[in-house]
Amino acid sequence: MASELRAGATGNDPGGDTGLRVQCVAADLGCEQGLRRASAALRELLQDASFGRLLLVNNAGSLGDISKSFLDFTDLQEINTYFSFNISSALCLTSTALRAFGARPGCSRTVVNISSLCAREPFPSWALYCAGKAARDMMFRVLALEEPQLRVLSYAPGPLDTDMQLLARTRTGDPGMRQQFQRMQEKGQLIDSSVSAQKLLQLLKEDSFPSGAHVDFYDI
Repeated sequence: MASELRAGATGNDPGGDTGLRVQCVAADLGCEQGLRRASAALRELLQDASFGRLLLVNNAGSLGDISKSFLDFTDLQEINTYFSFNISSALCLTSTALRAFGARPGCSRTVVNISSLCAREPFPSWALYCAGKAARDMMFRVLALEEPQLRVLSYAPGPLDTDMQLLARTRTGDPGMRQQFQRMQEKGQLIDSSVSAQKLLQLLKEDSFPSGAHVDFYDI
């Protein structure tokens, strides 16, 4: 459940050259100590008044135990741990970042939630993941409604060719879903992460989506 907070910003260095500064903070966002560590790093970074734009991408997430069906989830600690990492940490980090950056005159602020088709469609054996993604979408819709000066986007990147997809086609408890994922891999239907990332960048550059919208890779 360990995650890495990566923050980057452009600015002027002491020599007068414009460059990119990247700060990586390893933190377990599923526990209180890790969340405090990440939040403190965000607050420290965003105190820099020279930053003219905030782009926050909430990408940390996990599948949960996809070998289980709905009726197998009876352990409250397991369920709470999943939602703490996949929902609560995104809420806390986003709030922390927006408070630290503030509403600076002339500065744009954009929040991206990495979503999924599972936010809208039920997948058997994926009760935790579907519930978490649906909750995050609604959470960020509320943010868009409360803060109309923000730009908020939930982006579903499509079936990416990642380790998470490998888990999906090998550990999904429902046989039909597992075989469907396997067929996608065999037919070359998985998407390279860089291709999906470019579509997200295109979306952000055009900036024509309604704030709070859910946009899928295949919608573009």
